[in-house]
Amino acid sequence: MKYLCLVYSDEELLHSLPESPHDEECLAYAEKVQDSGSMLAAEALEPVLTAKTVRVRSGKTVVTDGPFAETKEQLAGFYLVEAQDVNEALEIAKGIPAARVGSVEVRPVRELDVPSLEV
Repeated sequence: MKYLCLVYSDEELLHSLPESPHDEECLAYAEKVQDSGSMLAAEALEPVLTAKTVRVRSGKTVVTDGPFAETKEQLAGFYLVEAQDVNEALEIAKGIPAARVGSVEVRPVRELDVPSLEV
């Protein structure tokens, strides 16, 4: 089953605390998960200031700057992994270096039967 590990952190603190992970550590961990065969995808995101949120209400589209909700932590990146069950996904998530200064939300991916697009 696929699980999405959403990495949240306070952008202002992410790289400033003594326990903050460095890029080399994050890359090494991603490589370890890749080598295990569990990694499907992983990416870091640009700062939240670059985000836009789209809402459609009563047929009108509104685009606003920033994240969809006011929070102290912002979505910083993700790992999409293949795991046997939620316990295996949680083991992968607890190893993500940013979990020391933020949080990692683990959610099962709902499989949809979407026809593939021929290009």
